[in-house]
Amino acid sequence: MLPYSPEGLHVTIPTPEALRKGMGTGEIFQAACVKCDEYHNLHVDLGPIRGLIPREETALGISTNQTKDYAIISRVGKPVCFQVLTFDSRGNAILSRRAAQSEARDYFLSALRPGDVIPAVVLNPAPFGVFCDIGCGFPALMRISRCCVSRLETTASHFRPGQVIHAAVLDIDDALGQVQLTGRELLGTWEENAARFRPGQTVPGTVRSVMPYGIFVELTPNLSGLAETVEGVTPGCPVSVYIRSILPQKHKIKLNIIETLPAAIEPVLEYTFTGGHLDRWEYFPGSSALTVF
Repeated sequence: MLPYSPEGLHVTIPTPEALRKGMGTGEIFQAACVKCDEYHNLHVDLGPIRGLIPREETALGISTNQTKDYAIISRVGKPVCFQVLTFDSRGNAILSRRAAQSEARDYFLSALRPGDVIPAVVLNPAPFGVFCDIGCGFPALMRISRCCVSRLETTASHFRPGQVIHAAVLDIDDALGQVQLTGRELLGTWEENAARFRPGQTVPGTVRSVMPYGIFVELTPNLSGLAETVEGVTPGCPVSVYIRSILPQKHKIKLNIIETLPAAIEPVLEYTFTGGHLDRWEYFPGSSALTVF
């Protein structure tokens, strides 16, 4: 287990005694943020005592305007990591999330290497990718092309804030202090995904692209099949499909669209690898989906 957990994992509300002891050791705690006041200070639920994270201590980059205030206000109702700076005259704990993030960042930049598989919590699905918390609120980006083999129009179709995922480290930029992630390597090869289906089955899917020669339908985030053209379907449309054939030698699945479905299908990220290290991954032999870490 990594020494720095994403916010929301392994939450245990600290006792006043633990907080006072932690002030001297630099221990990192987690507790729920219950309010962001008009000065953008965060108030933290510490049980019998009050916890306050001053605005300049709420996140890396806040004091230099490199981080937007959304990073502060979006923590209300969610766990936050922090170190204890001091106690004021009324016994309130003055905390720093920035210090916890700085310590986690320095660790990740020095200890992680491409191919390491780590847990993460989704912060914000954006059009170009997914920002994830890999420890103490320190963000890392998974670009949309790295989320899965399917060609997504938006990451919001597969990810939601607070979702716990697994990811592999793709790149580390020491100069910029940034980590990039990839997820498709953990969601199985073509063969592993195709093994979940049989010809003759009818299953739900999601239309990913409509081409002149047919319609690509996602069966899992790392597996799509080709259906014959029908009217009235567009990318993102949920459908039921009949599996006509599975062709392992050609790595193809042929489908027939039965009908459109009334509600969107919630994609399930079924991981085939969740820990350790990857050196190389290939979707199928000769595939363009090849990663060498």
